Order: sequence, then C-alpha cells, then structure tokens
Amino acid sequence: MDQDYELQSEVRSCVTKVDKSQPQFETQRFERFSDWKKLVCAIVGLQSIARDRHHISPSAFSSAYAYITAENFIIRQVQCEYYAVDIQRIHSKMSILKDSPLYSLNPFVDEDGMLRIGGRLNKAELEVGLKNPLIIPGRHHIALLLVRMYHEQVNHQGRHFREGAVRAAGLWITSGKRLINSVIFKCVKCRKLRGRGAEQKMADLPEDRLTPCPPFTFVRVDTFGPWSVTTRRTRGGQANSKHWALLFTCLVIRAVHIEVIDELSTSAFINMLRRFISIRGKMKEFRSDRGTNFTGACSVLNVNVINVEDEPIKRFLSDNKASWIFNPPQASHMGGVWERMIGVVRRILDSMLANVSHRNLTQDVLTTLMAEICAIVNARPIVPVSSDPEVPGILSPSSLLTLKSDHAENLVTNCNMTDLYQSQWRLVQALAEQFWSRWKTDYLHTLQARRKWFDSKPNIEQGDVVLLREKDTVRNEWPIGLVENAIQSEDGKIRKAVIRVIRKNSVLKLTRPITELVLLMKVSANDK
Repeated sequence: MDQDYELQSEVRSCVTKVDKSQPQFETQRFERFSDWKKLVCAIVGLQSIARDRHHISPSAFSSAYAYITAENFIIRQVQCEYYAVDIQRIHSKMSILKDSPLYSLNPFVDEDGMLRIGGRLNKAELEVGLKNPLIIPGRHHIALLLVRMYHEQVNHQGRHFREGAVRAAGLWITSGKRLINSVIFKCVKCRKLRGRGAEQKMADLPEDRLTPCPPFTFVRVDTFGPWSVTTRRTRGGQANSKHWALLFTCLVIRAVHIEVIDELSTSAFINMLRRFISIRGKMKEFRSDRGTNFTGACSVLNVNVINVEDEPIKRFLSDNKASWIFNPPQASHMGGVWERMIGVVRRILDSMLANVSHRNLTQDVLTTLMAEICAIVNARPIVPVSSDPEVPGILSPSSLLTLKSDHAENLVTNCNMTDLYQSQWRLVQALAEQFWSRWKTDYLHTLQARRKWFDSKPNIEQGDVVLLREKDTVRNEWPIGLVENAIQSEDGKIRKAVIRVIRKNSVLKLTRPITELVLLMKVSANDK
C-alpha cells in the first residue's frame, strides 16, 4: 500500500511537470484525451516511469493491477477537485451540506480514499461496486469518456442499455441520464442506425394554389395503373395489352381530368397532352414528378423546363408556351394535394371494377369508367356541407366546370323569351361568381393551418455529412453523402439539397428533399 501511494505521488509530480505554467495538478489535462482507455494507458505509462525511479521490481505490479491503479488515480483526483468540501467534511465526521449535490447520496470515503455512495444496501450480499458505486461528476470530461466507452461496449444501443452497463461497472454518474442522452444524440453511428429524417417548417402554399383563375390553368400531372385490357379476340382466346391513366389535377378548384394511354412513352404522352389541351384549353404551368416520359415530353414540346437544381423561379412565357416544374425525386409530400387524388380515384375504380369481369375489360369500358370517375370526383364537396337552409348548394369543382346546378333557376329572375340570351349570360355569370365567392369564403381558409412541421429547424448546410435514405435497400447499406448545394426556398429555409455520393467508384450528384436525409455530422463554423 505504501508503494502504491508513493507511485501516485510520483505520477502526480510527473503530470505536473508537463505544464510548468501550472505548478499544481489539475484534472483539466484529462480533456486532452478523447478515449478513456488512452487516458488510462497514459497514466499507466507515467506509473511505469515512477516505478523505474523508485527502483521497484516490475513483477510487483501486474498489467491488470497497473490499469486498475491508474483508473482509481484518475477518479480520485477528479473527486478531490469537484467534491473537496464534501470529502473534508466526511473526514471531519461532519454532515454533508444540504445544498451539496451529494446530500441525498449519503456518501463516504473508502479505505482507498475514494468517494462512494452510502445508500441502504450495505447488508446486501453484492459486490462493493454494486452496493456502493463510485461517484463520478457528470460535468467532468472523464464522465463523457466513460459513457462513450460503455456505449461502444453495448454496441450503440439505447439509454437503458448504457445506464445498465455504467451501473454494472460500479459507477454512479451524477446527472447521468442527461449526459447519456447527449452522447446518443451526438453519436454518428446511432444517427446512422436510428436517426430520423430531417425536417423543416412547412412552407407557405404556392401562388398557383391561391389565385382564382380559369380551371386547369395550373395543372399537376401524375400516372397510375396499369390494367390488363382486351384489345382483340382470337380463335384461341384473346389478346391483352396494358393501359395506363394520366390524372390531371387543377391546383385551384381541385378538379380532375383523366386520359387513358396504351403505353408510357414520350409520343403517347404528347398525343394525350394535345387532347387534354384541346378540351380544357391552354395551360400556364404544369407540375409533375421527375418521370422519364414527362422529361422527354418537355424536351420535344420545347416548353420551359424548370429543374429543381436551378433556383426556384416562376417565369411565365408567352400564351402558346408553358412552364413545367419538376418536384425533387422521392418527394411525394411536396405534392400531397394531387397525390391524394390518386388514392381517391383508385378506390372508386376498384369499386367499379368489382362489377366488371377482367375478360370484359376493354379500352372502351376502361375509358368510360374513367369518365364516370371524373364526374364522381368532380362532384365531391371541397368544403364541409353547410346545414344552413339558405345555402342549399354544395361547393364542388363540377359547379364551375359545367355551370349547372339544381338551384340555378333561383339565381336569375325575370327570365323571358325577349331577353333569353341576356338571361343565359346572367345565369353563367351568376354561377361563376357564386362559386368564386364561396371558394374565397369557405374553401380558402381551410388551407391556412399547417398539419405538421410547425417549428423551424436548423437548416442543412453545404458540407454537412448525411445519410441518403433508399427504400429498396436495408438501412446499413444506405449511402453516405456530402451536401453539395443546399437549395434555399423563398422563405430562406432549406427543404431540398444536392447530395454528392460515390457509387461503384463513380461520383453522382442527386437531388433529394431533406425528409430523405439523415444528418450525421454538422459542418462546423471553422470548417467553412
């Protein structure tokens, strides 16, 4: 025991000589280490130097004994620095002050001069470390090193696993839960294994959803299907082919228009687009996912394609051209208003197809079903139905598309044969004005509230290390990328970014919404 204390005093003097500007030993020097084992090994090395100076035989100290001695030396020094007043009062057989953080722990100093928890388990047949754990100040750097070490031992599991490992090692870290949560939050591997996708405050609605305008001026295009359709009958049976449907959604009045195509090609899409424009009139702006058929159609039609890699701008061209805006890949939440229409149409179609045999499903039948679905969807109320008897009508897209209503005769008075044309003009105008009046008073305010993502979050910045989510692969195989460009929205928030990843020894740049990114490491201000 005397040799042990001589070694500790010699180690203390060796550590003190490292920094001559501070003649007294301070545990702040422990902060130079980022790993507990490296710190202990450094103290073991100093103990070896002290042993050689005292000419003590190396056989008297095994490697395990030297390691434990170094650990006890570090913990003892930290306790003496943080709890000097409490240790002095314990030696003087005085009670602990009530404002001390150790007041409720009933601490005592063991025979090795180390501060332990008293508690009520002294008579239990347990190891000393479990009955009376060593007290570690949670704000000290060694507490962080110990938590990191046991976090590695439990293979980056949750807080309860790590708390159990720390307690099983005979340690009691003050404010340990807060420290453990902090380490888990900052752990890159934990973020890789269980981190959530980034979030940002929900953006304001775009202008094309809030501006009264003719139907199908601002349109969203989406594809769904396919269905096996009988094209012709033969002697041996029948020949089938696949057909798809393209759904056009008006962003302002929420009306839909469905066209059926027999192949997902650029030429088929262009022909279908020409039919749609011929029926509904010219459009100002299209929105779509980043589909190959849509991209090809834009290049062939020579319309203005706005890539998400470019700055978010809205430039309207001449009346005979259109703007086309692509959403980022895998960003279905950015088109929720039209993605929902796909689900509504599918449910109605499934109900209709339940009454039609797959053998009788022809292109004529499928086209007819799609037309009926359009009528059903467009007749739906877009606001809650009023119980006021003075407002019997409902606000639906079809009331503006067809300008027909059961109560239309009440809108125009004094309709006779002499002013037939004037009355019809008044009827059309009255129906249109009634729709837009109710659209502003009853429908527009329903878009005011945010459904989720209420708070502003720190923006993802250029240089951040992120994990790129891929639905077709397991999480451990998700690629790690670097934020090449953080694309800023009009309100200054970052909701999509260009990520640089390496796949098959080649560098790729992918545009993704931040919901598909898991932040692993934040770029520091010094790295910019």
